[in-house]
Amino acid sequence: MFQDTSPLAERMRPSKLSDLVGQEHLVGENGVLRRAISSGQVPSMILWGPPGTGKTTIANIIANEVKRPFHTLSAISAGVKEVREIIQLASRGNKAILFIDEIHRFNKAQQDALLGAVEKGTITLIGATTENPSFEVNSALISRSQVYTLNALTKEHLTLLVEKALQQDEELKKDEVVLKETEALFNLSGGDGRKLLNLLELVIKSDEGKQKIITDEKVIEAAQRKTVLYDKKGAMHYDVISAFIKSIRGSDPNAAVYYLARMIEGGEDVKFIARRLVILASEDIGNANPTALVMATNAFQAVNMIGYPESRIILSQCVTYLASSPKSNASYMAINQAQSLVQKTGDLSVPMAIRNSPTKLMKDQGYGKGYKYAHDHPMNFAEMEFLPKEIEGMKLYDPGKNAREEELRKFLRTRWKEKYGY
Repeated sequence: MFQDTSPLAERMRPSKLSDLVGQEHLVGENGVLRRAISSGQVPSMILWGPPGTGKTTIANIIANEVKRPFHTLSAISAGVKEVREIIQLASRGNKAILFIDEIHRFNKAQQDALLGAVEKGTITLIGATTENPSFEVNSALISRSQVYTLNALTKEHLTLLVEKALQQDEELKKDEVVLKETEALFNLSGGDGRKLLNLLELVIKSDEGKQKIITDEKVIEAAQRKTVLYDKKGAMHYDVISAFIKSIRGSDPNAAVYYLARMIEGGEDVKFIARRLVILASEDIGNANPTALVMATNAFQAVNMIGYPESRIILSQCVTYLASSPKSNASYMAINQAQSLVQKTGDLSVPMAIRNSPTKLMKDQGYGKGYKYAHDHPMNFAEMEFLPKEIEGMKLYDPGKNAREEELRKFLRTRWKEKYGY
């Protein structure tokens, strides 16, 4: 008897809209995509959403429904040459649909190669991305496409997916599956339908005997074994990025560049790495070395311009610099404390002296009265109260113990004396 060895998520991939779980706002009875498909007027589009929410499935369904040639490319492996070959092929026949998975990984030149064909209608582009297209896709390409946002699947959606799989999949029906607990199954899938189904199949295959009882303990055990396998391939996304960040924070450039290499070899998006470095430069280095943020921001821009593989050199320079830099989380702690204070105290009144007074009525009411313009005073400083009365004198920013911030501490002490305890 034939046995389908493809993953459960692939075996359960819907071929029509009525079988799709989730994304009701797009494909439901009055959904914009359902209406477009029904009319046969499918626009070029960017499908933006988390992994496993149906982006690839929707693209396949559209192609099936409108009966047009369907081409697919992965931005990880395809380049300008492959894009142009498909455009040339499409120009000879019926208007084709070109699906590009992970379109955010295309650099500017690769995205530009699509513009003319999309504008002329030679192809209908369907791009899938997990990243905000406003930042990752050329504005010219976005202006020629509709952007549709897909949502993570809810618990109800995940439950329905599991029920469908157990009832419909021929391979799973060979066993007696008892769904005793689902919390771990749902939590570990994180709203990702593909991950959910493949984890379900992994648990069932891991269980010996005819009756397969699904429990949280068995799900966690199976998931951990799978994680070890992924580790050998350098794809332990969350563990490796955690080790990467902590190595930089811990001032170890050797470990940091090692984990950088792990991510690059594992196929991690270089722009994702660059974004994390920008965050780290502010969160973990901050005013101990303000140049760190400049370096990280420039690295992010350079990575976007250059693309892989040369961007690895730029990332290595930035990573080793940040790891070798003095560290401070004072700015990070300051905003955390400030937000916590706002949440506790609510909308406190802004002191009248520093309120804006654009009209005569507001001036008559005392807005701006008593304000001291700093530049009119010695050392460009005039002592006055800026915080609301209820929290006067509260120190939120405490400079770190490093040379640069000690200079900032001395500066603040000369201005504020004992007020803030600098």
